[in-house]
Amino acid sequence: MTAIWHPFTQHQLEPAFKKIVRTEGAYLFDQDGRSVLDAISSWWVITHEHRHPRITRAIHDAVEQLDQLIFAEYSHEAAEALARGLIDLASPGLAHVFFSDSGSTSVEVALKMALGMFHNRGTPRSRIVVMEHSYHGDTIGTMSIGARGVFNSAYEPLLFDVASISFPVAGREQQTLDELEAFCRRGEVAAFIVEPLVLGAGGMKMYPPHLLTEFRRITAQYGTLLIADEVMTGWGRTGTLLACEQAGISPDILCLSKGITGGALPLAVTLCTPEIFDAHLSDDRGRMFFHSSSYTANPIACAAAVANLEVWREEPVMSRIAAIEAMHREWLAKFRFDPRFTGLRQQGTIAALDLATGTNGYLSEVGPRLRTFFRERDLLIRPLGNVIYLMPPYCVGERDLRRAYEAIDEAADLIGLPA
Repeated sequence: MTAIWHPFTQHQLEPAFKKIVRTEGAYLFDQDGRSVLDAISSWWVITHEHRHPRITRAIHDAVEQLDQLIFAEYSHEAAEALARGLIDLASPGLAHVFFSDSGSTSVEVALKMALGMFHNRGTPRSRIVVMEHSYHGDTIGTMSIGARGVFNSAYEPLLFDVASISFPVAGREQQTLDELEAFCRRGEVAAFIVEPLVLGAGGMKMYPPHLLTEFRRITAQYGTLLIADEVMTGWGRTGTLLACEQAGISPDILCLSKGITGGALPLAVTLCTPEIFDAHLSDDRGRMFFHSSSYTANPIACAAAVANLEVWREEPVMSRIAAIEAMHREWLAKFRFDPRFTGLRQQGTIAALDLATGTNGYLSEVGPRLRTFFRERDLLIRPLGNVIYLMPPYCVGERDLRRAYEAIDEAADLIGLPA
């Protein structure tokens, strides 16, 4: 038996894990020589393809020159080039880049930036507003601002209190906007944090861009910072490089990770406005931004991210994304009036549908059964309970995606409620 404790795994119920020995394109190759279609981009991180040649080459070249160095004392060219590139592609107004090493830490940094700004100004605000069903990470801080439930019930004594607004269900969008405005009007809210357009781990819940535009209007009106958590939605997943583009907004703070290196290496950034940076700028050393991690701005990861920016500039990434969008639309249309499925939805390269079962939610017993079904067919599809979703790398072809949808069709017959 392995000594490894795997994430989000109940080892009492799971079979022994197969070892992956090679990755290429949209595929994982296991120890038995089987090829597995990575239909969820290995937990949403692989964008272009596994082992993209340009990114792999950049990693190799970087290893020949540098390994980790202390970023509190020195800088390096890969970090400087990446910061410049990120500012160029980000929303107008974002001017400073803070490095960390995961989506969770990028959000932790965002929260500390927000609270630190108001504290250093002498007008402290401590309230954070979040959206129902949100997920922002697994550290204590990010669990605190995520949906409460089985994910974090054991750690409740450690979590801080936040204000929550309703998810904007179709037909009741104004209720969500009114709730946000009511909280912000009190003048105590430091920041509203939101996953733009798609709530990922909360069930691939989607809402239209005009609501994001309204979120920006309300927060700006009351001096509340808007934090856009684009850890999952960034790097083309929603059909544009950043989801915020579709709403025509600029957040005060932007969190990026996952696809920043094309998925090759762990890296994260938190971008902010000059207003936030300047609130920490002082002759008083006690007002500096107190955050770091040992691997801040790892040179090898930064080199991979710089190569990823080159891929976006020089390859037809958006046309690949458009092709996936078209394939999703075609297949979802075939299920539109199928009673085995509900809630068919799509945003960019993300497609989701709910299997009609007697139980919903992350711990629905249908989830492990579906995973086993897909695994036996050499498909990496990891449903969120009864929510089946696809989020493939951008190199995926029509034949591969057809295989995934045909398996979903078959699974509904064998596992869902009778038609």
